[in-house]
Amino acid sequence: MRSAASACINSATARTATARKHSLDSEGNVLPCRDLTLPSDSTCSPLSQDTAFAPRNKTWVLFFFSRLGFRTNCYPAGPTLFFDLQIIYYEIGIIICAVLGLLFIILMPLVGLIFCSCRCCNKCGGEMHQRQKKNGNFLRKYFAVSLLVICLLISIGIIYGFVANQHMRTHIGKTWKLSESNFKDLRTFLNTTPEQIDYIAEQYTITKERVFSDLDNIKVLLGSRIYQQLKPKLIPMLDDAMAIGEELKTLRESLVQANLNLMDTKQSLTQLGHNLSDVRRGLEQTLSDSTCHADPVQTTCNDIRSSLGLVNVSINPDQLPSLEEHINNLTAVLRTNLTALAHQGYNYLYTIPERVQNETVNIIADVKRALNSIGSNIETASQGFPIRDRLSYFSSYLKKAEDYIHRYLRVLEEYDLYRWLGCLVACCLLTLIATFYSLGLLCGTYGYDQSASPTGRGFISNTGGVFLMVGVGFSFFFCWLLMTLVVLSFVLGANMEKLVCEPYQSKKLFQVLDTPYLLKEDWKYYLSGMIFDNSDIQITFEQVYSDCKENKSIYATLKLEHAYNITDQVNITKYTGDIYSSFENMNISIKNVMKVDEEGRRNLRAFHSLELDKVDYAAIMAETAKPPTQVNLLTFADNLDAKASNLTPGNLKNSLRSHAETLRRIHDVQVVLLQRLLSAVYQCMQELQQKTTGLGVRMQNILFFVNDTQNFVTNLITAVVHEERRKYVTTILSYFEQYLQWVKHSVTEQIAACKPVATALDSVVNIFLCGYVIDPLNLFWFGIGKATVLLLPALIFAVKLAKYYRRMDSEDVYEDGKATWSHSD
Repeated sequence: MRSAASACINSATARTATARKHSLDSEGNVLPCRDLTLPSDSTCSPLSQDTAFAPRNKTWVLFFFSRLGFRTNCYPAGPTLFFDLQIIYYEIGIIICAVLGLLFIILMPLVGLIFCSCRCCNKCGGEMHQRQKKNGNFLRKYFAVSLLVICLLISIGIIYGFVANQHMRTHIGKTWKLSESNFKDLRTFLNTTPEQIDYIAEQYTITKERVFSDLDNIKVLLGSRIYQQLKPKLIPMLDDAMAIGEELKTLRESLVQANLNLMDTKQSLTQLGHNLSDVRRGLEQTLSDSTCHADPVQTTCNDIRSSLGLVNVSINPDQLPSLEEHINNLTAVLRTNLTALAHQGYNYLYTIPERVQNETVNIIADVKRALNSIGSNIETASQGFPIRDRLSYFSSYLKKAEDYIHRYLRVLEEYDLYRWLGCLVACCLLTLIATFYSLGLLCGTYGYDQSASPTGRGFISNTGGVFLMVGVGFSFFFCWLLMTLVVLSFVLGANMEKLVCEPYQSKKLFQVLDTPYLLKEDWKYYLSGMIFDNSDIQITFEQVYSDCKENKSIYATLKLEHAYNITDQVNITKYTGDIYSSFENMNISIKNVMKVDEEGRRNLRAFHSLELDKVDYAAIMAETAKPPTQVNLLTFADNLDAKASNLTPGNLKNSLRSHAETLRRIHDVQVVLLQRLLSAVYQCMQELQQKTTGLGVRMQNILFFVNDTQNFVTNLITAVVHEERRKYVTTILSYFEQYLQWVKHSVTEQIAACKPVATALDSVVNIFLCGYVIDPLNLFWFGIGKATVLLLPALIFAVKLAKYYRRMDSEDVYEDGKATWSHSD
């Protein structure tokens, strides 16, 4: 619909477009003045300069035209006549069309009056006589076809008029529903925005409940995490202390057993030494017998005498030291029960979560009070949000606007009925004229008899001619009225299309409104001056409209941060400072994991001085690995028996055998037992050597752990507690940070999304004004104007064609090659 009317509007403004084309370069920049001859004192300057002599309304209109793309950059500084010329220069195309329409309005009735008067005087074709022409049939057909084509074109214009008229009527009837829809959206926008603000404030309760849950669960969230961090550092030491405690008990038992074995061994060695000494003395006395001085007994006695030195113990009892001192010292050490201390450490470590919970009761209560206070502050801040005041103002204004529009919509619908009837009458008049022409063509063509003379034409043919002349008469009588309607519609519709609809769609209209100091002399930006009373803040109509079309929030669109800076309001330190300081003052005392008194420390240091791992276990094991005697007593006894058997019976022989038997008894009674004792001592020493290897280093670590417990707590445990407390506080504060970031995003991006405002503006301008009114109006004047203009050639062809259809009063008669008039009776 708009494209059909735009063609005529564009042609009407072709002169203006041509002027613009010659005043712009290839990049669209304005070229120097050359279209008008300016006075010598004229200047080319921006519109905002030297306009004191120009009427303000003309300045505004001229600048309005210039911002829409028309050349107004150069003008005289003083005379106001140039402003009038610029306005006319822009309107030249529309003015030309309007002037042509006015000429049509003036001349057509005048021409019609003259034409009728002339025909009444049998002039201008009014004489009912048709001259015979050779190309008469061709002219008749040409006139008929031409009139038929024109009638078809007129019919198309009439259809445009009917459609446009009905379209406007139908859609103006929908205006009420359209306004209701937009007012409903605006009311929803105004009503839901405070609810959205309240909803954001209420969401703090969820954040607070999450924080309360974490505070109530501090035993797990903080205490257990401290325990888990300390566990891998303390448990190994406690395990080592417990293991050493058990090992020390076992070690003492081993030392006691080893010492008993050593004492028994030394005692057995001493007894064995005495017994073997007695045997040696007895053998020496036996060998001192006189029998041993005679050969060959002397040789045997000498052999026995030389081996007597082997009948002795091979182990020095002095090489087997007593362990009694070590046992006594270890007994003193064991009075400090490392196992019990380790259990104490375990118990202390396992109760860290409960201790954390118990020691933070007051802090948690303070934090909860601070959280409740923050909730009150947020509620107060939400009530003071500036959008509320502005929305309440707009709510009252919206109610007034709704009442005003509804009141005048009824008036509009009432007057639109009159408009619709008037336009319908205009369309019906054109339809009537086109109908007369069509009936004339139909009857004339159908009733035309080529063989009939002009004076003898039939009734139907004559009726067709009469219809054509009636159409001509109606054309002269009504065309000026129709053209008046067309001119008025054209001037209104074309200007509204070019000055409102197209600039609105291209947003040039907003650029005009955004011109600094245009709407108010003291304000650079009108909207910011109206909203903040500070016109230096750049808020433009175009930016507001574009943001609202994108459904941005009113906060971001109107840049309300200049009145209420949401960034400052959601600064996390503003709300969480008290909470953070409360947690900073949190003092979780975790110390004395292994509480050892001074006597216990002395005992532990005494163990370190024992140097059990430095006892020469190898030397003891080397001694105990030796056989008890230097010679095997059984073998020695057997040798004695063998040598005694070679002797003659007597005291010597009997004595040797007696000593051999004594050695066997010593071996069976003492040596075998001593061997067992030596083996037990060896095993004990071997076991002690294994148990005491590295025990000194481990004990030194325990001493370090016990002696430096306070430093350990101060450094390690305090660091762990501080780090876990920091993580816990970070988690707590992250809830606030997430909430405040969500608040900031909601306020700047979601709350009071102003698309309903842009939609309402589009509904008023783009849909109602341009779509419901201007577009049908342009189509109406385009269709009716085309049909009205075509009435001019139509009536010419109708007058010409009527001569061929109407019954004439006279005709040409050829007699003897001469034409004479013949009148019908």
